[in-house]
Order: sequence, then C-alpha cells, then structure tokens
Amino acid sequence: MNNSTSKADISVTIAGLRLQNPVIAASGTFGYGREYAQLFDVSRLGGICTKGLTLHPRPGNSGIRIWETPSGILNSIGLENPGIPAFIENELPWLEKLACGGAGPAIIANLSGSNVKEYTEGAKLLNASSIGMVELNISCPNVKAGGMAFGLDPETAAAVVRPVRHTLNGKPLIVKLSPNAPDLTAVARACIGAGADALSLVNTFKGMAIDTQNRKPVFDNTSAGLSGPAIRPIALRMVWELCGEFKSVPVIGMGGIACAGDALEFLMAGAAAIQVGSATFAHPQAMIEIIEGIEAYMCRRGIAALKDISIR
Repeated sequence: MNNSTSKADISVTIAGLRLQNPVIAASGTFGYGREYAQLFDVSRLGGICTKGLTLHPRPGNSGIRIWETPSGILNSIGLENPGIPAFIENELPWLEKLACGGAGPAIIANLSGSNVKEYTEGAKLLNASSIGMVELNISCPNVKAGGMAFGLDPETAAAVVRPVRHTLNGKPLIVKLSPNAPDLTAVARACIGAGADALSLVNTFKGMAIDTQNRKPVFDNTSAGLSGPAIRPIALRMVWELCGEFKSVPVIGMGGIACAGDALEFLMAGAAAIQVGSATFAHPQAMIEIIEGIEAYMCRRGIAALKDISIR
C-alpha cells in the first residue's frame, strides 16, 4: 500500500549512536566540514567522518596527489593532518556546535597510525573528547608505514583493533576495511572478534597511473587509491557478502555512491548506513540530494523505517 503522505523515519542507530539519517560524509573527502558549510547546510548530514587523524601531525605525500581516471579518481594524499591534539583544540569545537547536542550530524573521528602504540595513544585522546564514534582506519593504501598494512591480514588487524577497543571505554568502534585484503571475510571476522562494533567498507582500491609524456609513474609513491563510480559494483558486492556473513554487525557501505539510487543499492544489500566521498568533489549538493532521494523513495513505497529497505 502506498503511503506517500506519511513521513518516513530515515534515522538509524549504529552501536548505540543515533544518526538522523544514514548519509555520512566520508573521511578524507570532506575535511572537517568548514569549507562545505559555505555551500550547503552540513547540519543536515547524518554524520561527518573527519579527515584521517594521526597522533602526530603529518605533511602528507609529495608530488601529484590527485589524478582523474575514467569514472574515478586516483589519490595519494598520504594522511596529511594536523595531529589529534590540534584537531581537538582547533576543529572539534566547531564540529560540536554543528552537532547541536545530538540534533545535528554525528561526529566520527577517523583514526590512523604507523604502529599499534600510535593508534592506542590517539584513541586515548579521542576517548577523552566529545566525538561520538571512532572509525579505525587500517586500510589506507597511501602511506608507507601502517595504514593498509594492518588491514590485509586477520591477525595483524586484530592486533590493532583489540587494544584500541580496550582504550575506548564505551565509544563505538567502526573498523574501516580494505578491499585489497586477500580474504576480506577473514579480516572482518578477526576485527569483530577483537571488539569492532561495526564495519565500514570499502576504502580505495590500489591502482596507479603512468605519465606517458615523461615516461614515469604519476605518483611519487607509484601506487595510489582508486575511488569513484568505477569501483561501485565491486564495493557493492563486498558489502553484500559481509552483510550476509555477519548479520548482527552493522555495516557502513561506501564506494562510488553518487546519487540516491546508488545509496539505495547499498541499503538494499544490507548496509545500515552509507558514506559519500568522491561525488562531493564534483557536486557538493550530492549528499543532500541523496538524503532527500532516500526519504522520497521510502514515502513512495510506503516504507516506514530505514531498516525495511534491506532485501536481505
């Protein structure tokens, strides 16, 4: 029965944290929201996942950092960030005002590091802050130490997740997985066993580009991370598989989502929420249109609650 006149409930609760809708700005594509706040009302988002944060400041990678490809983008940013102490002092107060005591977007801190000690020390600082949730990044392909190296093997992944989970006394912990892992399901299972409350996937796929005029790799690091519409079908398949394997663990899906139809595919695959990244570069209003599109779809179909979109 069509119930288009009723209001659909597009809120979602992930590991005890309520989001006003399932659309989250993906880490590394939104900064801390200040720039985009000049273009649209960012308080309408379900969540903002901060740029990747490390214990100490990082300058990022040298050379070219962004390279367009057909239906995608290669990036080699290298986790440039001011460090967690500077983030807490200079950026978090602005985000706190935006969150409006729970009436705005949930604030999710993306945590990375070069070794287990850096991860846990960073987690300790974030645990004492007002952020609502931590997304543990063990999947960044653009750094030489840490990052994706931790997310390719189940035992190594668990060795990072376990102490971070112990350090976060109650704040929900998402683990961001790498699509480059030889056995993604095994890594996911190890992370859940080590204390992950939720999973997010996929991070970028490892790729490269060659400058044919100068006959050398485009990036100083040779390889880079591929995102954008080109990866969406593969990302969707991976989300579908993990949602089927781990039915009681919330999964946040991402990878090439650019419109409401893309987001609905991930939600139908079983994702509890979605993240939007590269699409925002080309079309800053993309996330707002996705929120409105999901709600309109639910109203047209008479779907009262977000969880009922899933076809699992």
